[in-house]
Amino acid sequence: MDITQLILDEHAQQRKMFAQIEEIDPADTEALGAIWTRLRNLLDAHAEAEERFFYPRLMEIGTGGNDADSAADETEDAIEDHNDIRDTAADVDKHPVGSDAWFEAVGKANVANSKHLAEEERQGLTDFRRHSSVEERHELGVRFAAFEAAHIDGVEPVEKDPKEYVKEHEPS
Repeated sequence: MDITQLILDEHAQQRKMFAQIEEIDPADTEALGAIWTRLRNLLDAHAEAEERFFYPRLMEIGTGGNDADSAADETEDAIEDHNDIRDTAADVDKHPVGSDAWFEAVGKANVANSKHLAEEERQGLTDFRRHSSVEERHELGVRFAAFEAAHIDGVEPVEKDPKEYVKEHEPS
């Protein structure tokens, strides 16, 4: 088990679920609501698990992957993205399922999430793989998977101050 592969696998699952929503008839509000609820729970638990297990360690060992200047920059940007994903996902829940406004809000959440996934895959995950051992990726993968399994119904979405998060997790 490798935390970077678990994260990639969940990214694929998130993309798939957004695509499923796009393929469902707007009148099928039961299916749309069920898939959205599962996706929303996954997005929230995934972000929290990354913030607990992945990004603190990246701050300790990373140097900046590809077009990122540093692990701190990667992390700060990721926390900002997580907040944006939480905000756009919360907006979805303000609209009747299946309505034009609901689909528009889902689209905005998809854009925010897609931007984050691409950047994280190109920067943070690359940086982490380059600076961590297989054993460490396994250990963190177990903790990441266990956290998400214990929070299958999601977590309370809590916005974090990106600069404060980085400051709290900077290596001593």
